[in-house]
Amino acid sequence: MFLKKVAIAGAFAGLMGTAAYAADCGPAGKSVRILGSDFPAIQAVSGTAEANCAANAAEFSVTLRDNTRDIMNQALTPNPAEYTSVIVANSTLTQLMNDGLVRPLNDLVEKYGANLNPNQLITIDGNVMAVAFMANSQHLYARSDILAEAGVEGIPSTVDEIVAAAEAIRAAGIMEHPLVMNMNVGWNVGEVFNLFYFAHGGELFKAGSAEPNVNNEIGVAALNSIKSLVEYAHPDHLSQASNETQGLWEAGQAALGIMWGSRGGAILDDEGATEEVTSNTVLAAAPTAGGGSIPAATLWWDGVTIAANIPDEDAEATFAAVVSALNADMVAEHNDDAIWLIEGFQPGPAAAGVAATAAGGAKPYPMIPYVNLMHNALGSELVDFYKGDESAEDALADVEAAYTTAAKEAGFLN
Repeated sequence: MFLKKVAIAGAFAGLMGTAAYAADCGPAGKSVRILGSDFPAIQAVSGTAEANCAANAAEFSVTLRDNTRDIMNQALTPNPAEYTSVIVANSTLTQLMNDGLVRPLNDLVEKYGANLNPNQLITIDGNVMAVAFMANSQHLYARSDILAEAGVEGIPSTVDEIVAAAEAIRAAGIMEHPLVMNMNVGWNVGEVFNLFYFAHGGELFKAGSAEPNVNNEIGVAALNSIKSLVEYAHPDHLSQASNETQGLWEAGQAALGIMWGSRGGAILDDEGATEEVTSNTVLAAAPTAGGGSIPAATLWWDGVTIAANIPDEDAEATFAAVVSALNADMVAEHNDDAIWLIEGFQPGPAAAGVAATAAGGAKPYPMIPYVNLMHNALGSELVDFYKGDESAEDALADVEAAYTTAAKEAGFLN
């Protein structure tokens, strides 16, 4: 088993500096092929890397899409791999490491990593396996003007307060469906369970083992918390992920949301939404649940990996290109696109929700080899509960059964 704790909460201080950076793009005439998710921070990193080093490469391509986690293992399995780098997060690094598809970066960090901060180096068993460049978390978005119109004082901080506020907004005839959450069937459904299960004090696995631990009173309480919120969500919430929920918010069709911090900059900027929406949007800590004090969120990082099944010189050129983008100049141009773990970051309004959530003690997303199997089981087996076709207890029993089958097939359980 490999475990890694990343001090995300401590990454919001001490990252200051403005020195200009001259790109070292590594060996010339090589192939750089980057795969990542499609959101502003990764657009900024990959775009800067391309601007810095495309002229040095024989081939330089960037592929950004919404479902990278579904294709990355298959894409990196051939030799040579389809991509030379995948930009990953906590969970997807373990997904690639389980299959031996990414390489240690120690030598490359020594050669090209002079500008990297120690907290960017994701080190497992002595090997740097990724270089993190941003922190992320889910948190609460709220429309202060709509809350005031509905007679709600202050910003809700608990699930019960969010439900009460949503009911007040509905009762006032302002919005029938004032809440947005990323509940798209699959990964997002699994992640929402994690948020509220951790907030209730749950652990996904029995201590020191790969045995599942979700079919219990805490799991039922977590599902009931989620169900109470979903009562106020848009009817098609099971088809909505970040692009859809951001779109609803910017269109003025939501007043409360549990969304990713990485969407904060795009929501608060002067594109895509009216001044009424942007000026009244408050980014606050994720809510607590069930009388506890843990925010319903998971702390994340996003970072760079290098494929195992590629020529060493392609690996070196790719690492050099991407790391050339991780500097204060890039941050200065894209400061509000992320909670950067890079020198020069100036926390602004878009960082407020993630910072408050981290300070409140939100748990990091688990970096253990079998967590993806549990996440997949949650994402597929809880849908019937949300549709009203199955009890919480039966849905959680189905989760444990599906996980156990997958974990046995993968060799994590006997």
